[in-house]
Amino acid sequence: MLPEFKIAQLRHFVWVAELKGFHYAAQKACRTQPAISLSIRDLENKLGADVFEKRSTKSTMTELTPFGKHFLPKAKELIAHHDSISQDMMLMRNNKSGHLRLASVPSIACRLLPNLLSKFVADSPDLHISFYDDNSEAVLRKIEKQQVDIGIASLPHGHEHNNILFTPIWQDEIGVVCHNENPLASNSELHWQDLHDQRLISNGTSRLLEETEAAPLLDGSQFYISNMLSLIAMIEAGIGITTLPRFAFPEHNKTLCFIPLKTPHVIRQIGIVQLKNSSLSPAAQAFADFILKQGAAQQ
Repeated sequence: MLPEFKIAQLRHFVWVAELKGFHYAAQKACRTQPAISLSIRDLENKLGADVFEKRSTKSTMTELTPFGKHFLPKAKELIAHHDSISQDMMLMRNNKSGHLRLASVPSIACRLLPNLLSKFVADSPDLHISFYDDNSEAVLRKIEKQQVDIGIASLPHGHEHNNILFTPIWQDEIGVVCHNENPLASNSELHWQDLHDQRLISNGTSRLLEETEAAPLLDGSQFYISNMLSLIAMIEAGIGITTLPRFAFPEHNKTLCFIPLKTPHVIRQIGIVQLKNSSLSPAAQAFADFILKQGAAQQ
């Protein structure tokens, strides 16, 4: 049967060897000299061999046996490996290292996450983050397949993701996005019937209007564009208008404007999504707590 070493015994052995005496090792370990002697004796029993030469009454120095000389670097290696793992676990527990896998809808990824992540990692330089942005359905699938630890998304209408735990944080209203030179741009709010004479370009978030009185607009949509960059380019070119959640609107764009849709007044709930009955990693839990504390303040 293989011997099972105690880290404390290995430390005592190394200290006695390096300091050349049980007395000095006892001082370093804050133990009595008999306690260190007992620790070394137990270690030798496990090894089945002496690690130190028998001392004469006249000698104050402690010398390693040939076996002890061979075992010393091995003992140091075991201690270093133990300490490295212990430190990693302590840092991970305190969110100072580890790996956070995060997925988010693009609107939050562009508008809010840069500031949130910047603050979050400021005190955790060794934390590695893998980030993915995609629509809500894709984020939920990544959570279910455990491809990411935590997600930021909205729940689809009548969703079937019963194994998903959703914690709402932000409210995101739907509005109309058009070119500044469009006649609609002079309005402070719009009714869906005001859009009948406009060319509507639908997109992935247009599903939020499907079960509202504005649903007929979607049936007459001439274009569907899923990519946000392409969608914005089309609107900037004056090809048509679209509807977007406010967070999805490029806030520094000087060519387009966002006009709240008053009727129907549609609000998208966005929050943290994770697997039910499944514990988060320390880094993911720390980030979830951080978002809950600061995220709402960034509305």
